[in-house]
Amino acid sequence: MSPKVGVITFPGTLDDIDAARAARLAGAEPVSLWHADADLKGVDAVIVPGGFSYGDYLRAGAIAKFAPVMGEIVEAANKGMPVLGICNGFQVLCETGLLPGALTRNANLHFICRDVWLEVASNGTAWSTRYEEGADVLVPLKSGEGRYQASDEVLDELEGEGRVVFRYRENLNGSQRDIAGISSANGRVVGLMPHPEHATEALTGPSDDGLGIFYSALDAVMTA
Repeated sequence: MSPKVGVITFPGTLDDIDAARAARLAGAEPVSLWHADADLKGVDAVIVPGGFSYGDYLRAGAIAKFAPVMGEIVEAANKGMPVLGICNGFQVLCETGLLPGALTRNANLHFICRDVWLEVASNGTAWSTRYEEGADVLVPLKSGEGRYQASDEVLDELEGEGRVVFRYRENLNGSQRDIAGISSANGRVVGLMPHPEHATEALTGPSDDGLGIFYSALDAVMTA
C-alpha cells in the first residue's frame, strides 16, 4: 500500500493540485485535506502548499494558523509526522511556531517569478535525503513575501544545527544568509519558499529536480 500524503486546501490556495500531483509522481497516494476539518484522514505526511491562504490578510499565513486542520498538523508534527510547507505553506508553518523566523516583503518590494538555483545545504531531513549535500537544484520561485528573517541568535542556531536545508545561489529577495529553506530541530518539518512541486518533470518545469523532495518524504515514512 502506498504511503498517504495529505495536501491542505485553504481559501486562496493555488498549488494544492500541483503538490498532490508531485506526491503521486513520487509514488504516494495524495489525500485532500480541507482547512475547516480537524481531520488528517490517517495520512503519513502533510504538504502545506503555496498560494494566498485567506487572501494573506493581516500578513501571509497569519489567519491560516487558526484553521482547524492546522491544530491537528501541529500536534502530528510534534509527534514526528513529516510536514512540508511550500511558499505560503512555509509562511504558515512559521506563524504556527513549527519553524522559527518570518517571511517578509522581498527586499526590492517586487513580486519575483523566475527559476532559481538552490544549493542543498543539508540532506539530513525527512524531505532532503535523496539529494547530495552541495548539489544544485533548479526550481521556480514565485513570491512577494519570501524574504526570510530571524534574529542572529536563531540564525546561528539554524546554522550550527545544520537546519538550513536550501540556500539561494543568487539571493533575489534579500533573505538573510541566503536562506531558501529550513527545518525543525528533529528534521521532520521543512519549509522552503521556491516551488519543488513545479519542478517534477523536465517537460513541464525547468527540471525534475524537485521530485527528490517528495521521494525523500516517502523514504522517511516507509523506514519510520
